[in-house]
Amino acid sequence: MSFSLSQKVALVTGSSRGLGYGVAHALGKAGAKVVLNYLNDRESAEKALAGLKSDGIHAMLVRADVSNPEQISSLVEAVEEKFGSLDILVPNATPDQPQKPIEEYDADFYRQMYDFFVMSPFHLTRAVLPGMKKRGHGRIINITSEVFHCSVPEFSAYVAAKGGQIGWSRSMANELAPHGITVNTVAPGWIPTARHENEPQDAKDEYLKTIPLGRWGKPEDVGNAVSYFASDEASFITGQTLCVNGGRTPW
Repeated sequence: MSFSLSQKVALVTGSSRGLGYGVAHALGKAGAKVVLNYLNDRESAEKALAGLKSDGIHAMLVRADVSNPEQISSLVEAVEEKFGSLDILVPNATPDQPQKPIEEYDADFYRQMYDFFVMSPFHLTRAVLPGMKKRGHGRIINITSEVFHCSVPEFSAYVAAKGGQIGWSRSMANELAPHGITVNTVAPGWIPTARHENEPQDAKDEYLKTIPLGRWGKPEDVGNAVSYFASDEASFITGQTLCVNGGRTPW
């Protein structure tokens, strides 16, 4: 089945490359007008925009720090001015996530994780809610991670923030359901992208051995899951987490 998102407007934060771009591309191929967001790498962002347009996807590019409430407001205003109210929100932006023992973290890093994975979705949702509530329809799909379900060690700041994001999403699912707005999460496993090119090969080899399906995931696998949650076919599904990790989730 091919899900149709024709006439829908989707914002994917942190979408100039990697998983974010894969999600944006999948939503666009399903018919949505797509808003790409970036902060630092304009060259990659412009290349991403050109890639979407070359595939016939109606897209725009907006620079914004989505951990900053004022810039989020400006971002949403720019989208609404060009494309109209947002139908689909995908908080995906992420900072670096070093893996190390708790003794080597500090409180500021923990706060940064919380700002990106709890406060950013909070501010983004507040900004898009008026339009969604007015239409009685909306899709909010948080990109979380398998790390929460797999209890990954020496990753406590990231795991805690992702757990908070999942809990926040479940609460929002109940709160916003009466308004026709669903809130779900997609939890990818380790899916190699350009940001992982310097990871040790032995670490990659060991991880691959733990994937029951026996292959690496691809950004489009995540994009397809998001497209499903964004579609009318998923209109009776909310408060759920879909793990996209080839069967690694231990339950």
